[in-house]
Amino acid sequence: MTLQSTGERPLGNDSVSRRIRELAPWFHNLHLPSGHETAADHPLGDFPAFKWQELGPALPSDLSGWTALDVGCNAGYYSFELAGRGADVLGIDADEHYLRQARWAAEQLGVEERVRFEQLSVYDVARQDARFDLVLFLGVLYHLRHPLLALDALAEKTERLLVLQTLTMPGDAPLETPPDLGIHAREAMLEPGWPVMAFIERCLADDPTNWWAPNAGCVEAMLRTSGLRIVERPAHETWICEPAEASPLVAPELDAAAGR
Repeated sequence: MTLQSTGERPLGNDSVSRRIRELAPWFHNLHLPSGHETAADHPLGDFPAFKWQELGPALPSDLSGWTALDVGCNAGYYSFELAGRGADVLGIDADEHYLRQARWAAEQLGVEERVRFEQLSVYDVARQDARFDLVLFLGVLYHLRHPLLALDALAEKTERLLVLQTLTMPGDAPLETPPDLGIHAREAMLEPGWPVMAFIERCLADDPTNWWAPNAGCVEAMLRTSGLRIVERPAHETWICEPAEASPLVAPELDAAAGR
């Protein structure tokens, strides 16, 4: 990530402030019981708290007995919110820097028994046996070289709900596509709303890991073919889904990725 706190805002010389500086830079602004904030100078503001204010009310307020997977958990903000509602949470991230932040923050928040963090990629999930009542897939899809494979893997592991948030292209009007398209009728793909995904060869927002920008129709088509039914759109670029039936074409590729 490039939009993150530098950790340079004065924090004081107490032990918590010193540890926040040692663990910088931060992408999540965590509000700790001590009154400290980990990224009070975040260029996006109080991030991701303002995102959770949109999503949180759309999820069950009591998650007791639920298991949850937070993909690309970063410093753990969403994992901690789910744990606060009673869920047992696994947060995964490919970057050990953020996991160090998350593990330390879990101690500060006193939720070590409900949240654990592991260094895994989303593709590793395909080879795991565990399934989860709730899967958070927030701000990750467009950073992946193989986004549909990742979505297929997560859909297979979802028992109740999956939440997807992703960067998208401008335009939100979906288009009803035909069940089959003739080889010489491809001009239909240029119609506004046709499910498309722009490939970003270089950088977007100075970030070379921003690979894709799908339009809303593409996101929804991907969700359906992965075996997910859209039940709500609580915010811009955010979808809440429940398990349905995946396209039969998914199975062979997902089996290969899972080593089955």
